[in-house]
Amino acid sequence: LILRAQSIGLPIVLIPIVLVIMSLAYSLSAYPIGVLSDRVNRLTLLVLGLILLLVADLALAFASDLVWVGIGVVFWGLHMGFTQGLLATLIAETAPAELRGTAFGMFNLITGVAQLVASVVAGTLWDMADPQGTFLAGAAFTLLTLAGLFVIRRRLRGRADV
Repeated sequence: LILRAQSIGLPIVLIPIVLVIMSLAYSLSAYPIGVLSDRVNRLTLLVLGLILLLVADLALAFASDLVWVGIGVVFWGLHMGFTQGLLATLIAETAPAELRGTAFGMFNLITGVAQLVASVVAGTLWDMADPQGTFLAGAAFTLLTLAGLFVIRRRLRGRADV
């Protein structure tokens, strides 16, 4: 997000505003979505969160000015607000009580490794293609994730809490 804003022309002195905007969107959406997740289907909220990520990726891929970068950053923060607490809730509710700590540890290990791999892939794409290619690849991975969710949806439907 920071590199994209800089590539569009955001002065380096204003770069922290990117993280402020993303964090603000994340923090303002996390609590209401958490409350909503106690009342509605969690899989639906996860899908909505991924759609927000798709919108963010597309906005950032095709951004031609700082307004579009800002829109992408806001949608990225909203995606985080929709998904991060929800994923933790799903782990807490599905892991057996005696393995809950292990489940969170594995989740964080796998997430960290995935973020490392994703960062290497994104950096490579940024150098080989350009920022647009990087965010279009992110959009493609998001679409694959959505497709995967629909494939496993039947297995998840059997759970009242998902």
